[in-house]
Amino acid sequence: MTVFEVAERLVALCSERKFLEAGDELWAHDVVSIEPMQGEMARLEGRDAVRAKGEWWVGAHDIHSCSMGEPYFNGDTFAVRYQFDLTDKPTGQRRMLDELGLYRVEGGKIAEEMFLVPKAYFAAS
Repeated sequence: MTVFEVAERLVALCSERKFLEAGDELWAHDVVSIEPMQGEMARLEGRDAVRAKGEWWVGAHDIHSCSMGEPYFNGDTFAVRYQFDLTDKPTGQRRMLDELGLYRVEGGKIAEEMFLVPKAYFAAS
């Protein structure tokens, strides 16, 4: 798959809230995932570790709505803006999450993903 096809497929699956399926289909075996949070999930390597993080995230939130913007491209890299209205299950807190996913594609698969959030995210954490 080209970088354009990977991006279009990712947006299509995530728009249907098939987040785990998107990863299963599109991640490279040795994918690297970098999150803005600190701790053990800040940087994960390998499909199994990244999928476990995804399972945790999906299980920890009630997603009321989600939208994705059109991908932006530069060479083997693309970015997608995500906007979620969600409730954190452990705390019951409902909030808006606005983040940017930055993806690098190698061999038709996502080799690296990095999530960027606004400064306000850190004040709320």
